[in-house]
Amino acid sequence: MINAKNSTMRLIINGEKQIKDLRGDFNLAYPFLQLEFFDNANTRKTRYPALKRIDHEKTLGEAWIPKVQKGFIEINDFTTVLRLESVLMDEFGLSAQVFRRSGNIWLETTMTEDWTLKQQNDHGREISLRYGDENQQYDEFDLNRDV
Repeated sequence: MINAKNSTMRLIINGEKQIKDLRGDFNLAYPFLQLEFFDNANTRKTRYPALKRIDHEKTLGEAWIPKVQKGFIEINDFTTVLRLESVLMDEFGLSAQVFRRSGNIWLETTMTEDWTLKQQNDHGREISLRYGDENQQYDEFDLNRDV
């Protein structure tokens, strides 16, 4: 849910919500960014291998180490990637990584985690529009390097 007045977005988190729905909510505000969830919540701050990525059809309840049963996160254009990922882990036990679209692939944002969501999305838009259609969907991730 987005509040247009101050561009604050509230991401609703609960165990019954499907990962694809949370990703969709996030993607409405940041179309050049993607949230991916991983089942290795205890290996925070390390690279997330593709084999640990959680299927988007699963519920958040299947992805987390429950710290609370439900809640929300408020984010806006000034929220950093690190802050979003940290709140998901610290408050909900969700191991998440933000990816930025770059042409026809999705890149981890670990090297630019101090950038805001707006900076990341704007950079993804700038790079991707050089390659063509901004509405084209891509599913290739650079995290396949570990497969």
